[in-house]
Amino acid sequence: MVEQVSPALARRIALAAQGFGRPRPAEVGTRQLNALVDRLRLLQIDSVNVFERSHYLPAFARLGAYDKALLDRLTVDPRGPHTEYWAHEAAFLRKEDWPLFRWRMRAYREKYGSGDSWFAANESTVEWLRSELAANGPLAASEIEHDANRRTGPWWGWSEVKRALERMFLFGEVAIAGRSRFQRRYALVEDVLPAAVLDRTVADADAIRELMRRSAVAHGIGTARDLADYYRLKGPAVGTAIRELEEAGELVPVRVPGWESGGRPAPVWVHRDARFPRRMEAAALLSPFDPVVWFRDRALRMFGFHYRIEIYTPAPQRVFGYYSLPILIDDALVGRIDLKSDRQAGVLRVQSAWTEHGAPGAVVERLLPLLAETAAWQGLAEVEVAAGARGDLAPAVADALRTGVRCGA
Repeated sequence: MVEQVSPALARRIALAAQGFGRPRPAEVGTRQLNALVDRLRLLQIDSVNVFERSHYLPAFARLGAYDKALLDRLTVDPRGPHTEYWAHEAAFLRKEDWPLFRWRMRAYREKYGSGDSWFAANESTVEWLRSELAANGPLAASEIEHDANRRTGPWWGWSEVKRALERMFLFGEVAIAGRSRFQRRYALVEDVLPAAVLDRTVADADAIRELMRRSAVAHGIGTARDLADYYRLKGPAVGTAIRELEEAGELVPVRVPGWESGGRPAPVWVHRDARFPRRMEAAALLSPFDPVVWFRDRALRMFGFHYRIEIYTPAPQRVFGYYSLPILIDDALVGRIDLKSDRQAGVLRVQSAWTEHGAPGAVVERLLPLLAETAAWQGLAEVEVAAGARGDLAPAVADALRTGVRCGA
C-alpha cells in the first residue's frame, strides 16, 4: 500500500537529506567539508562573484562560517580529491566518480566531435593541443600561445584553443587539474586521474542506476523528474533505474497531496534511508545553484517558490535583482535577497529584499543575525541597505539596522 506523506513532511525530508536541521559543528574543518560534499555528491560551479561564487555557498548554508581555503584544497587544488565535469551543470565531483559519466562523454563526442563538426574540421588545432598538454600541461587556455588563440565569434569570446579544450573536456580526453584565479587548468586525463579510476569500467545501465540512487539519497524524496534532474538524466533508462531501485527496496513509493502531474497525483518515491524529521530548524541563504532550488519546478511544487535568476535579464526588466538568494527559514523559503560584497568599503550591501506571500512576521528577526554572520564570513565590517533598494523587506531590514544591529552584535 502506498503511504501518504504530507507536503510539509516532504519538505522536511528533502531538507534533512540535504544536510539541514543538524547541529552546526563548533569548528568547520576539512573533515566536515568533505562529509558535506560527499552528502551532496557535487557542487555546481558558476563564475559570478558579485556576492560570492556559488560553490562556496552550500557549505556556508549548512555548516556556517568556514575558511574557504579549506574547500579550495578539496576542489580547485589539483592535489585534492575532486575534479570537474558536467554532472548537473559544470560541477566539482570526486575523481573516482568520473567513470560514471563515460556514457555522457561518448554522447558528447557523437554530438560535437564527429562528421562535419567544428571539432573534426579543426583536427590540426586539436592535435597541436594534445602535444602541448603532453609536453607542458596542466595549462590554462590563456597560457597556450597559438595563432588561433584570439577572441572571435559568438562563443562567449572563446578562442579556437578554448573551444577545442572545452570539447576535449566534454569528451573525457582532457580533465581539469584545478583552477588558478578561477581559470580552469587543462591536462590530459591520464595526468589528472589515477590509473585505477581510468581503468574502471561501468556499464551504462549500472552507471545511470547508481546516479539515480545517489540522487535519491541526496533528495530524500522526489518525483522521477526530480531524481533525474540531479544529474540531468533523460530517456527510458531513468524509468528502468527507478524500477530496479524500487525492486531492490531502495526506493519506496509514496503519495504527496498536491504534487500533481497532468492533473493526476504524481508518482513519488522516498529513499529507504531518508530521515523523517518532526520539525526543521534552519536559517540560510541559498545559492541560485543550490540543489534545494536548482530544479525550479521542484522549488515551485515543494515550496511554492517561483524562482528565476535574473543575471541575463536587462537591469530595467529585473524584478528581484541580479543575483537574488532564496531565504530559507526552517522548512520554508520565505523571501529572497540580492547581496553585493563591497570589499573596498567593507560592507555587505542589500540591493533588494522581498518576502514571499504568507511569510511569517519574524523574517527580519531571523534574517538579521544571518546577514551579520554572512558579512563576517566575507570579511566585511557591516551590513547596509543600499539607497533605493527595492522590495518590501528592504525597508524593514534598513530600519532594524538603524536601531543598532551590526555585524557581531
